[in-house]
Amino acid sequence: MRILFVTATRIGDAVISTGLLDHLLRTHPEARFTIACGPAAEGVFARMPRRDATIVMDKRPYGAHWLDLWRRVAFTLWDLVVDLRGSALSFLVPARRRAVMRGGRRPGHRLGHLAGVLGLDPPPLPVAWTAAEDRARAAALLPDGARWIALGPTANWDGKLWPPERFVELYRALAAPGTRPAIFAGPGEKERALAAPVLAALPDAVDLAGALSLPEAAACLARCALFVGNDSGLMHLAAAAGTPTLGLFGPTPAGEYAPSGRRAAAVVAHGPAMTDLPVADALAAAQGLMAG
Repeated sequence: MRILFVTATRIGDAVISTGLLDHLLRTHPEARFTIACGPAAEGVFARMPRRDATIVMDKRPYGAHWLDLWRRVAFTLWDLVVDLRGSALSFLVPARRRAVMRGGRRPGHRLGHLAGVLGLDPPPLPVAWTAAEDRARAAALLPDGARWIALGPTANWDGKLWPPERFVELYRALAAPGTRPAIFAGPGEKERALAAPVLAALPDAVDLAGALSLPEAAACLARCALFVGNDSGLMHLAAAAGTPTLGLFGPTPAGEYAPSGRRAAAVVAHGPAMTDLPVADALAAAQGLMAG
């Protein structure tokens, strides 16, 4: 059985879609998968079982990236095409069955929207795939003997950013003997600059900013007692890895993009700005997650 799975360009949306893939892996043990996604999301699927290929769609003018994708998949008869982008491609390739996401923004969580493509209720939770080498590196970076609290002070939009000094205040309120912070951020100078004030204020922190592949980040997050971070791909990855995860929300809709996991929660600012989110609110939610 051959399945073509067309998913997101952004890391967070790609992570959310892993629940569908996990469902298909479990219900079709003979299936082989081809994933089509954006460049940033490629690492989400790097360790996925039974993945024959990942086709990276670099955006090009006039939608030429869709033509490139069609050329690579149009000469295979697919048993199932799952298209979470709602593109015309799904109807231009030979397929025995198609499951295509339709419509724009709507009420409810994104996880439920995606699950509806396959008629699943309740929605399957996202997963994070890692390999032995990822877990070995994570164990070296975040060794046993400490209780690690992960902080994610970055995001792809300044409006999502909780002030760095509040991350520091929150961590200090949560810290107990044997606790150490681990600071996560994506690659690039902007991400490093956003993480820098938190790193400077917490000199015993392990600096993981821009240092990890996505599977390595998932393996490191799985070793942490808690992740607290802005609405970002790392937040979704932490929840998928099974880490108790607290997402911090202001102008973006928590009802649609709160982290989804076995132990995950969102705390929402009292107003439209992230400065409207008090440390006390985040602390109470974080303590509840850690106690659970």
